[in-house]
Amino acid sequence: MLGGGEGAFIGAVHRIAARLDDCYELVAAALSSDPARAAASAAAIHLPADRSYADWRELLRAEAARPDGAEVVAIVTPNHLHAPMATAALQAGLHVVCDKPLAVSLAEGEELARLARQHGRVFALAHAYAAYPMVRHARHLVASGALGTIRLVQAEYQQDWLTRAEEQAGNKQAAWRNDPAQAGPAGCLGDIGTHAFQLACFVTGMVPEQLSAELTSFVPGRVLDDHVQMMLRYANGARGLLWASQVAAGCENALRLRVFGTEASIAFDQEQPNELWFTPLGGAAQRLTRGRVDSAAARQATRVPAGHPEGYLEAFAQVYRDAAELIRAQAEGRPADAQALQVATVEDGVAGHRFIEAVLRSSAADGRWVPLG
Repeated sequence: MLGGGEGAFIGAVHRIAARLDDCYELVAAALSSDPARAAASAAAIHLPADRSYADWRELLRAEAARPDGAEVVAIVTPNHLHAPMATAALQAGLHVVCDKPLAVSLAEGEELARLARQHGRVFALAHAYAAYPMVRHARHLVASGALGTIRLVQAEYQQDWLTRAEEQAGNKQAAWRNDPAQAGPAGCLGDIGTHAFQLACFVTGMVPEQLSAELTSFVPGRVLDDHVQMMLRYANGARGLLWASQVAAGCENALRLRVFGTEASIAFDQEQPNELWFTPLGGAAQRLTRGRVDSAAARQATRVPAGHPEGYLEAFAQVYRDAAELIRAQAEGRPADAQALQVATVEDGVAGHRFIEAVLRSSAADGRWVPLG
């Protein structure tokens, strides 16, 4: 693991997720660039001192020289380190699980995709919301034609934790997210807007052709955006709306998706992840629940019986389980389980950067319609 030491949020999530299905063992880490913090962080999770590093480059060199060296690297740092770390890991022959966004620019993302192909390594991107069983069932319903032809796509993601200037009050997570040198050119857009975009693309199987967007920074002194809203146009004539905000007072982690077709609609709310609403045209709304829906996609992402709630950590673990299946299949020279192929990859990360760049172009042109890519 690179990053994820004391004071970090997502590192612990990745560690729990990796262990949940007994597919991985954490054997080495560079949890911080500060030697004292790296050592303390490693001791706190009972990692042997001789495999705790303060320099991630030294970790890659040392692990490559060991007969029992690491096989997979998890990258859980601020955005600006994703590309250099992933590049070095791929060149060292390691598989990669990387937090999102993939990098800080489309050019960096495209180069990582090229390297992953060149070295033949598995590269999983931690879009965990697409790994919920009911999201995978939603994708199955769309692909099966149960909704008919898709006409409307509405994705939204609201939080309120940046309603005030937390970056000026010592909040480490807020500080790097408001620093273009660490976060890249997008704030809320890159942090959670990409989740809403990826979820909509994953479920519908459609990528917008054009968008018209507006970025806003509501909090005085904030450098990067804390709110984004946009309209979407699809090749089949469908239309979409997407908005994401980290200044929506009263919202916790409100990621929602609604998809409307000619025959039915579906609605998913991340804060209620064990259910999916399906409403046929002219019929009653049906509450579908995890553990009771019959699709291979949902079954493969389900761990406990019906009525026993599964949530965020299990969805995150699905990213790791799918990546493990792809790595094992490659090592054994066999086809991978088809359901594992639904994990987000480096190519999904590149698509996310095309989305970010299009939004930035559109907003800079006062909402002009622009193509993606």
